[in-house]
Amino acid sequence: MQTAPAPRHTSFGALFDALLGNVERVIQGKRETIRLALVCLFAEGHLLIEDVPGVGKTSMAKAIARSIDGNWHRIQFTPDLLPSDVTGVSVWNRVSNEFEFRPGGIFANIVLADEINRASPKTQSALLEAMEEQQVTVDARTYRLNRPFMVIATQNPIELEGTYPLPEAQLDRFLMRIRMGYPSRESEIAILDTHGSHSSVEDIHPVTSGTEILSAARAVESVHVADNLKSYIVDITTSTRDHRDLSLGVSPRGALALQRAARALAASLGRDYVVPDDVKRLAPVVLEHRVLLAPDASLRGISAEDVMRAITASVPVPGALG
Repeated sequence: MQTAPAPRHTSFGALFDALLGNVERVIQGKRETIRLALVCLFAEGHLLIEDVPGVGKTSMAKAIARSIDGNWHRIQFTPDLLPSDVTGVSVWNRVSNEFEFRPGGIFANIVLADEINRASPKTQSALLEAMEEQQVTVDARTYRLNRPFMVIATQNPIELEGTYPLPEAQLDRFLMRIRMGYPSRESEIAILDTHGSHSSVEDIHPVTSGTEILSAARAVESVHVADNLKSYIVDITTSTRDHRDLSLGVSPRGALALQRAARALAASLGRDYVVPDDVKRLAPVVLEHRVLLAPDASLRGISAEDVMRAITASVPVPGALG
């Protein structure tokens, strides 16, 4: 079925609001969660959605993908999924008498990696090069991925049987990790009305194009980050490296990710500059999954969320921006 061409928007704010409103047609009562997911999109990052079954992880990922007039693929991660199913494979063409490359599911603007922790570590690692370098290497040949390119992965943190936890190197490729949470009572009633007889995800139509997303992402790079805010970001990440409750702190990649996300958030709120509240608001979802708790901290019932909350509360917030 053909859809009408996605409309062009006159400003970043108009584009962001159009996407936000379109996804909210499917996911009610989760404006902040949707905002964070779209911030991740415009920061050209990858998103990990982690929560219990039935709270809308896959629906939100599909709604974002369908809101963009580009191509998207869903890869259902299972124990028998092979790396070649993700990246692609070279096969012998008897007609042309040569090998030809058949692209895998990763070749799309938006890739939904559903239940990513159900695939083997070998298959999970097939995403590493694609997510970091936006390219795939098969049989010593490198194939570039189209932009925009975003991986939206989902996983259930409760059910551990038959799953393979993502290693730190894989987690570090995700710009953000967010949780959906249960909806409010009013939102759940609205969900019964909206989804009671059909899946409204199928009613979503594109409101923008991949080209417009890419142009907006480039504009985000010009959002101003003052020198003392850069110091603030580094102070937060440095504090994770010598914290007594952490055995692994945030790498420089995490600091870069926090700056990129803060720029996109500022732009979504109509500003061309970042403020300290942007950094504090994003630090948990950008940094929590990049740290590793010390064994004794886990025994004492301390979580990464507790540690990040303590760090952001203790690091001095910069004053006047320069």
